[in-house]
Amino acid sequence: MSYFRRQDLAEQMARQLLRPGILDQGLRSGLFLSGSRRTGKTTFLQQDLMPALEAHDAVVIYVDLWSDTHAEPGALVHAAIRNALQELQTPASSVLARLARIKGLDVEALGVKFGFELADLGTKAGPPLAQALMEVVDKARTHVVLIVDEVQQVLATEQGAQLMLALKAARDAINPRPDTPGYFLFIGTGSHRAQVASLTLQGKQAFAGATSLSYPTLGDDYVEYLLDAVRAEGAKVPSLAVAVAAFDTLGHRPEELLRALRMVQQYVPEQVDTFFPVIALTLKSASADVELRKIEDLGMLAMAVFERVVAAEEGVRGLFSTESVSAYSAAVGHDVTTDQVQRVADELRNANIIMRKSHGMYCVTDPFVRRAWLAHKAQPGAVRPPAAN
Repeated sequence: MSYFRRQDLAEQMARQLLRPGILDQGLRSGLFLSGSRRTGKTTFLQQDLMPALEAHDAVVIYVDLWSDTHAEPGALVHAAIRNALQELQTPASSVLARLARIKGLDVEALGVKFGFELADLGTKAGPPLAQALMEVVDKARTHVVLIVDEVQQVLATEQGAQLMLALKAARDAINPRPDTPGYFLFIGTGSHRAQVASLTLQGKQAFAGATSLSYPTLGDDYVEYLLDAVRAEGAKVPSLAVAVAAFDTLGHRPEELLRALRMVQQYVPEQVDTFFPVIALTLKSASADVELRKIEDLGMLAMAVFERVVAAEEGVRGLFSTESVSAYSAAVGHDVTTDQVQRVADELRNANIIMRKSHGMYCVTDPFVRRAWLAHKAQPGAVRPPAAN
């Protein structure tokens, strides 16, 4: 089955970003998109939006901060920028060929030359990001778009905050120039709505005042496309209205809708519409159980620590305080040490279940997991460790 392209949406966003009208000028301050996991954000970015931006002559740099949760966000961003600049330095690169074709860029025989060593970018001896990105804009004479996926990871460390300040400095150095040959545009996406929004709403954040929007999830047109494709293969499908309602139940997750369509094949055609909503509800519950099992598999202490974190939507402090450690000990039925709590917290972080939002403050990485935990806890007979006060 071919990929469901969202070219109209991507083209609209590309024009708003690169050729903004009066009402879209604010997008040059930064665009932050938030949406639940597994709703197609990354696929849309890579398959639709990036090609649309490149078709408008932009140099697009993409980095996923969840690709290595042990690495500092700044290290990942600098590595992505170095790779993009290496492409611009390579004579036969597809990036240079595209710019030459679209803009008529007269590229030197050996590619674009920069006034610094690429290996130095991101080191103390290297240039600031503002200088490096300005050189790209000026020498390639085009826009540079940096897309940072799971951008909320920058909240975890002071280095992440410094990275955002450096990117803001690049924006402020490049974009206001009256004769700039291009603009630096920043797009941040993430799966934690509150945390992504905080990057634009809190005055202390580098991109305070930038635009924050919900990711436009796949809609009825995708469901209709999928049903047509499955029907064309001779498989049974529910009615469009039933499938649309099920897709909503499944949180607009394409993979889960495909699973539901596979599962409904065991029924006769007359039963499909009856059982499809039941399948969707079952899959929703099963998906939640998988996430909760990850926590339970780490043991009772991990469950007690997670319960402490999940109790506060915006984040919690004092995870390793004497009072909290005593509460964990009571929850698991034996004494635990601060070192044991620290190890368990590290395991939860490494599993991408919790994240450090700022110094000393922790929160649940994915709101879906938090909601699933609270919903399961509210069920009659559910057993969970008591919260640490």
